[in-house]
This record gives sequence, structure tokens and C-alpha cells, in this order.
Amino acid sequence: MFKSTTLLGNLGTLLAIVRTASAQAQTLSAQDIARRMIERHAVEAVIWGMPAVNTDLMYQAMLKLGGKPNQIVYWSGLLDWRNQTLTPNPDVIYLMAFFSTKDGPVVIEIPPAGDGVINGSIMDPWQTALEDVGPAGVDKGAGGKYLITPPGYQGAAPGGYIVLPCANYQGYALLRSILKSGGEADVKAAVAYGRRIRIYPLSQAANPPETVFVDAIGTIYDSTIPYDISFFQSLDRFVQREPWLTRDKAMIDPLKGIGIEKDKPFNPDEATKGLLNAAAGEAHAWLNLQYETMFSPYYEGRRWVFPIAPEVINGLQTQFADPDSYPVEGRGVTYTMAFFSTKHSGVGQFYLMTIKDKDGQSFVGANTYRLTVPANAPVRQYWSATVYDRATHALIREMPRAGRSSQSSGLQANADGSVDIWFGPKAPAGKENNWAPTSANGQFEVLFRFYGPEKPVFDKTWQLPDIERIAAQ
Repeated sequence: MFKSTTLLGNLGTLLAIVRTASAQAQTLSAQDIARRMIERHAVEAVIWGMPAVNTDLMYQAMLKLGGKPNQIVYWSGLLDWRNQTLTPNPDVIYLMAFFSTKDGPVVIEIPPAGDGVINGSIMDPWQTALEDVGPAGVDKGAGGKYLITPPGYQGAAPGGYIVLPCANYQGYALLRSILKSGGEADVKAAVAYGRRIRIYPLSQAANPPETVFVDAIGTIYDSTIPYDISFFQSLDRFVQREPWLTRDKAMIDPLKGIGIEKDKPFNPDEATKGLLNAAAGEAHAWLNLQYETMFSPYYEGRRWVFPIAPEVINGLQTQFADPDSYPVEGRGVTYTMAFFSTKHSGVGQFYLMTIKDKDGQSFVGANTYRLTVPANAPVRQYWSATVYDRATHALIREMPRAGRSSQSSGLQANADGSVDIWFGPKAPAGKENNWAPTSANGQFEVLFRFYGPEKPVFDKTWQLPDIERIAAQ
């Protein structure tokens, strides 16, 4: 029980705080209040709109290459640092089918597994998976015709299609053609298999047109998140072309308060641009803090984390069906550093991220580190360790390669079957084939991928050790 004097003291402190806040509020001008509301709404808009802006930026990069909706942008070889999407996978062949159902349903055909394997998902523009495809998806490797229908579609779907109703008009499929090895012949084979994917309007299904593939190899494909006025310009493009979902209608007025309103031009004056730039920077700082602190260690006492909060996973896999949960903040954090989601997690792939070494220190690109991958990694396809720029979450610019995988040519194993991966600005002597280069001028992070993960990944009978800093020789 509290003593009466303690209670009175607490009430006195509270009253003093209220009086101070009230006095401060009375000194604010109407202009001050309006400015603060713009800043608050803008910060909220960045966090809420992150996955949509993330998608729009990838879509805009496709348009800059000359691509159009209902075409596929792809990489005709293993991608390099010029792919500036968020934490991309440099050990597969990427194909991204950007669809639009404005003129009616769209079909995406996935070829049957055999000569190759497709791993991926079809997503709405909020990057919420409509369904997974390929052996880890609904077609179970038999291949299939996925029919994406527009909002409010009432037409009858023809037989033989896997129907995916979408509450938005646009979206994309992230499709990965998996390599059998890192050799040149297998890379070419994976490209050829990926080009068997088709996308076309349902209205032309009787005689489908040739799918247009736009090759992004060797070009800058930049969808890193801009924390300035251009973020809001991207968000405005999204608002103009997509219907409001019921779950998001509470954002209509806040967006209107910063100048984003359906069917009206977004044209803030110079003063408002300054406020929006500052608010984007503040949102960036908050999101970065959450990224560093919100995820629990995957292994007790170690630094690796699964970089998506459980409530976000549940939301993405159910179209946020839980009436008592809408993890906008956690979703915002996830899409600052990644794109893509799966309908069924842990089937096709699994991820662990680390931003700190064994001693809890951030990775510095000028230092040298070692990761020892234990023998018998529990994967059906491959494992990989990839380095990303800590500031942008993209591949480090100008680096000759982005990481190492179990399929990397010349990878050296230890006598016990384990593999040492080295990170640093220079390869240790004799370790060039096991080296992932870093920039001496920045920090980095490491994403470890399990493709075709098996039970020991999840019951943790096989564990990944922390990355250790190695003293200079």
C-alpha cells in the first residue's frame, strides 16, 4: 500500500507537469501548432507507407529500364552491386513480374519443376503474399496458372486456374530461378528455365502473347529508401493509383494534412517541403533504432535474429485478418531493409540477420571477421552469407562480389567439413575463395540464407555461431 504522503507527492508532481505542458501549449502560435501536426503526420506516413513505397520504387526502376506493367524485369546472370534493391539474393536468378489488373485479371504461369526450380511469391503492392509458387508453394512443383483478379471482380474463373483475389490493382511476383551449382552452365540453365515464366491478360489466354522480358543486368536498379521529400512523392503515386483498403482509412486525414489526397496534385510549398524532409529524417532515425532493438536472438546468447516480428509474419500471411492486431510499426521496420514476403514461412527459405559481432560490436568494414559455418548445414538446396551496406541495406557499391555460398566455385572446407567465411577489406592470405569483401569506409550487416531449410534449422540442433572479429596480423 502507498502511504498518503507518497500519493500526495505523486499527484503534486503530476499536476506540476500538466501545468508546465499547459503553459507551453498556450505559448504556441497557430503556425507552430500547424507545423507540429504536419511533422507528426509525416512521420506516421513514413512508417505506415513503407512497404507501399518500397514496391513503388522497384516499379519505378523497372519503368526507367523501358519496362511496362504485365512484363518481367529479370537479371540474365547473377546480380552484382548494381542491383540496389534491399538485401537482394546474389546467388539466384531474379525475375520480377509487375502485374496490373486495371484492365482485367492477369495470369502468371509457373513452369513445372524438373529442368529447374522456381521459388517465390505473388504479392499485392503492400508486399503481402497472395500465394507462394513452385515446389514450396501451392502448385507443389507441378507448375500452374495463377489468376490474379482485381478489386471487386465478379467474373467466373475458368477451370484449371489458381485464383488469387487481390484488393489492389497492382503488385508483383518475386520469382527466383534456383541454381544447381554456381558454374556458368548452370547459371545459363537457370536463366533459360526462368524465361519459361509467362504473364498475360486472362482475356488473351486462348492465344497468349509473348511475355516481354526486360534485362536489368549491368544497369543500376536502385530502390533504396529515400528519407526526404521523394518518399512522399512516391507515396502520393501509390495513393493515386490504388483504392483505399478499409484497414487503412484512418490514414486518409493524416495524409491530407501533409498534402497527399486522392485525385489532387501533391505540390507542397517550400516551407512544407522542409518540414517533410525533416520528418522523413526523424522517421528514419526511429525506424533504425527499432531495427537495432526490436528482434529477439534466434539462439540463446547469440547475435543472430530472424528479422521479422512474429505479429508481422502473422499479418502478412493472413492479410492482417486479426481484428485486434495491425503491426504497422513492425511492418515499417521490416520494409526498410527488405522486400518480399511469403504466405508460408520457413518452407522455401529461412533467414537470419546479424549486425553485431560476437562481442556485441557493430561490424566495421575496415576490420576483418570470420564466420565458421558448421558442417552438414541442414538445407536441401544451398546456404549463403551475404554482406550489405548497413546504411542502405543494399549491396555494398563497387564490390567485386557480395558474399559466399555453399555453391560458390572454389569454396574451401575445413578438415571437419565446416567452412570459414571471411569478411573484410582484404582477403586473408590464401582465403580469397572464402572471402566476402567489405568497404573500409562504412559499416555492414550479414544475412544468412537457408534455401530448402530442414528440421535442424528450426529445432536448433544445428546452430550458426556468431561472427568473430580477427585481430590484425
